[in-house]
Amino acid sequence: MIDDQRIAELRVWGFTIIRDALDTTTTTRMRDFVIDNALRIGVEHNYRGTARHLANLVTLDPMFLPVIDHPAVLPYIETMMGPNLILGSLNARVVRPGDGNQGLHGDVPLDMLRRGDDAPLMMNTVWALSDLNPDNGGTRLVPGSHQSHLRHPPPGLALPHEMQPEVSAGSVVIFHGQTWHGGGANHGEELRAAMFGHYRNSHWMRFQCDPHDGFREEWLEGMTTRQRELLRMTNGVDHRHGADFYER
Repeated sequence: MIDDQRIAELRVWGFTIIRDALDTTTTTRMRDFVIDNALRIGVEHNYRGTARHLANLVTLDPMFLPVIDHPAVLPYIETMMGPNLILGSLNARVVRPGDGNQGLHGDVPLDMLRRGDDAPLMMNTVWALSDLNPDNGGTRLVPGSHQSHLRHPPPGLALPHEMQPEVSAGSVVIFHGQTWHGGGANHGEELRAAMFGHYRNSHWMRFQCDPHDGFREEWLEGMTTRQRELLRMTNGVDHRHGADFYER
């Protein structure tokens, strides 16, 4: 059921939090998988801050598929963006002790922004696989910054209202793609893991990581109709589609 308060928060502040969307068993299994594989086969990620990065989770294990059309989360995405969506990617970020602040940023390139669009081009989700807090580098957000039409804070701008909410493992932060955000510095002694699933619509309907690339056809049988739509697999797993990562 859609909560009007959360919709208002998304529209005014640019983010909201859904508590306990995943049960403890599922959260623990996903966290263990993400940390193990990020350290083993992931890559060093240096975009505005250091971390270990694991991409395209839906191609690595089918346990991640229920995340992309989760009934406690997707309805908010669809309310904000409309039903004609794709999952841009589902990736994970593991922040190690000693990794510093990630610079604040929005996720929508400036050349994609169109003033006056009623629906956001992107909505993002942060799935807490570890408890997120100021000590271990939980996500920082600047309320209302999605209305600035700027991808980064201007140099020298004071940000007295920056927030770093405590988010328990299994909970989800949903935020507008233009909301300034960034991981915090991990001052603790343990790895901090989170997943990032984002959705795209309108004139930006192209994957960041193409889920067709490495997806196992036998997983199709267990997928919901909506999962197939979000991954453009209604007609099966065929060929690579356009994806940002192929252009790099």
